Amino acid sequence: MERVIILVDVQNMYYTVRQGFACGFDYNQFWREAAGGREVVKAIAYATERGDAKQQQFQNILRAIGFEVKLKPYVQRSDGSRKGDWDVGIAVDAMEFAPLADVVVLASGDGDFAVLLQRIGELFAVRTEVYGVAELTALSLIQAASKFIPIEGPLLLRKH
Repeated sequence: MERVIILVDVQNMYYTVRQGFACGFDYNQFWREAAGGREVVKAIAYATERGDAKQQQFQNILRAIGFEVKLKPYVQRSDGSRKGDWDVGIAVDAMEFAPLADVVVLASGDGDFAVLLQRIGELFAVRTEVYGVAELTALSLIQAASKFIPIEGPLLLRKH
């Protein structure tokens, strides 16, 4: 059975799906597609911690689906800028867990991950799959992935 690592940049998914489609990302459907009859070796969702009840409920849903949830404090700086970036943490985990897998799935549109995908492909001979909102995903990331899966249709949570 093919082994898969699933890494989700939760902030990127939230903002790009909201910007692209004005709705939410369906993590249950994503899990079904990304796991897709493969052995999930590791699945991590990287999020920010703001301490509100709605966010904690969402994190519990992610855990119930099967994700390990890693949290980083959300920082609002005095100049008004915000920080809750998991890029280095995602890269470190990808390098650590890629040798255990045949495929690494990344849900993010962040072009900073292009070099990561190229490197883990070279070092560990893993295939890489990227899920992202097509028009909001960096071309460099799409090109670096073995396969790009646009977020659309069943991956979207539309309010009825």
